[in-house]
Amino acid sequence: MTRILPLLFLTVLASTTRAADLPAESPIEPIKAPFEMSQLQRPVFPANAVSITDFGAVEGGSVKNTAAFAKAIETCSDKGGGTVIVPAGKWLTGPIRLKSRINLRLEKDARIVFSDAFEDYLPPVFVRAGGIEIYNYSPLIYARDCEDIAITGPGYLDGNAAKWWELARKEPKTPFEMGAKGVPVEKRVFGTPEAMIRPSFVQFVNCRNILLEDFTIGSGPNWTIHPVYCENLIARRLTIDTHGPNNDGLDPDSCRNVLMEYCLFRTGDDCMAIKSGYNEDGWRVGRPTENVVMRYCSGKEGHGALVIGSEMSGSVRNVYMHDCEFEGTDRALRIKSRADRGGVVENVWVENVKARDMKREAVLLNMKYGSDRQGILGNKPPRFRNIHVKNLRVDGAKTAVDIEGIDPGSISGVTLEDMAITCSQGVVIKDACDITLSGALLTPTESPVIDIENSKGIRIRNTPVPSGVPVFLKVSGSGSEGIEVQGNGLKADGPALEFSSGAARQAVSIKP
Repeated sequence: MTRILPLLFLTVLASTTRAADLPAESPIEPIKAPFEMSQLQRPVFPANAVSITDFGAVEGGSVKNTAAFAKAIETCSDKGGGTVIVPAGKWLTGPIRLKSRINLRLEKDARIVFSDAFEDYLPPVFVRAGGIEIYNYSPLIYARDCEDIAITGPGYLDGNAAKWWELARKEPKTPFEMGAKGVPVEKRVFGTPEAMIRPSFVQFVNCRNILLEDFTIGSGPNWTIHPVYCENLIARRLTIDTHGPNNDGLDPDSCRNVLMEYCLFRTGDDCMAIKSGYNEDGWRVGRPTENVVMRYCSGKEGHGALVIGSEMSGSVRNVYMHDCEFEGTDRALRIKSRADRGGVVENVWVENVKARDMKREAVLLNMKYGSDRQGILGNKPPRFRNIHVKNLRVDGAKTAVDIEGIDPGSISGVTLEDMAITCSQGVVIKDACDITLSGALLTPTESPVIDIENSKGIRIRNTPVPSGVPVFLKVSGSGSEGIEVQGNGLKADGPALEFSSGAARQAVSIKP
């Protein structure tokens, strides 16, 4: 087993270097996932090209160029599509609405700065916000029912969102109440200072064949890049530098076939956060997010590197993160939900991931998410199953792995293989079943190394007992049973075992 060399095993974030070495418009590598997924290619655009300056755009950041952007996009669209060029300079604008077969290209040193006047983003448009369908302020960049659209760099998108952030804690709960009551979507109209829902920075609704490449984006009002009901999306070589409230990086929401690669995250919330709707409204729509690959990415900040939920009522399946590196994020993998979400998260693979200085858990699977402003109003437990983590190397985490379900069947079919983690707390498993921990080198500073409560069918294999920690395995709760330990030299009558809260010694079997 490979041992961690503290502060040496993770040096420079390789993803950033790889991205810098890629030539412009380099081919998309074949997608090799543990599930069937289409091979994604860039959309192709007609040769037509126009500049926003051809339609009266004024550089400098003091004149709003909303009309010039709209006219350039309309003119290019009328020609059958093509590229709308944003040249070097600072360009102030209101919302930008893309059309089919349009590539919005930000040239080097181009900076689009979005107006912070809320009224510029009216009239309301159809969006999904927090997992609920509503009509609201327009996203800063918006498209609906389009095909073959792109935003390409190397320029900068500046959301200029400080005024939006001031309203983060004033947003009404009304959309969630409307969703729960089944109020018709056309009557869920927001877009006033008194009924303010902060919009996403970029939201595409029901679009196909999307390319986001080679630009930097920052300071958005809410979630940063938020595709909804979309199919075939490529996000590559992006720098997502967002530090406002709820500033997730990329949130695929009831989408299919998503590839994110060579991206760098510095986010005020999750880096990649996969969604599929909130409670009743998510069940009504009933569209899962499926076939998502995240590869060769890096993160310097963020609540989680790969996060699923908590809005996952429409289900999430077929997700694969591999060959990524993170430093200073809260977690590497987080799957979160709660007792009223419903839905299933299944078929998730995480492989060949390095991280250091995790602020919380390296891996967290939790069904008691507590940051929702809405209280739990029903009982429709979700399910997490068929989740696999392999070759995870973490130098520094508060907790190595925390798995906490609602009942023993709520989280099942989890494998944790070939991990090496330095941490304060080791592995915690509560109310789960069919969990395999194999080939793990855990070096916690606290005891026990593995803490199991009311869980069944737990297999611990070839996981050595670290020196200096008095208790290797603690088992509690009368519901704990079928726990097997094999290949680590543990003795059934040794001091490294502890039982409490009604747990029976017969719950644990030890094999050579």
